[in-house]
Amino acid sequence: MGYVDNNLITGERVTYRGRLHWILFLKPVLMSVVLIVVIGVVLYAANVNQWLSSQQMFLAGLIGLCVAALPFLPAIIRYTSAEFSVTNKRVILKIGFIQSDTAEMFLNKIESVGVDQTVVGRMFGYGDIVIRGTGGSLEPFRGVSNPLEFRRQIQEQIGQSFESQGRTPN
Repeated sequence: MGYVDNNLITGERVTYRGRLHWILFLKPVLMSVVLIVVIGVVLYAANVNQWLSSQQMFLAGLIGLCVAALPFLPAIIRYTSAEFSVTNKRVILKIGFIQSDTAEMFLNKIESVGVDQTVVGRMFGYGDIVIRGTGGSLEPFRGVSNPLEFRRQIQEQIGQSFESQGRTPN
């Protein structure tokens, strides 16, 4: 059970769950590839010049692979700890594991939902969601997968909440 499931209020149910996009792993992959290439070149030079024994080479290679995996840790933690949900009453957004950044906004307090996408973001299906609430509050969340669908789900729930109250949205 995640943050969203633990913080639902009476009569509330999740209608849509979003995720961060896989693109957040691109930078760690590039950093790891560079580290592996550098480590490979150093080990090759050590092998050619016979600076290290075969056991030392194996150990150095193993340590090098562990170092190359380090850039993935923050991305994995961010990816697995992020929750984006639309319920029949609220929008709940949470990023972070130890230090959390959360935003919970009732549907009737949302003025607009913006989607900011670069050209690359449109090609790969990710972007930033910006929820503007009454009183001018701005809640941007970056790197959301399929942000247009997330916005559509919010708008659909807002429409349904107006219909259930017998009103029409402005």
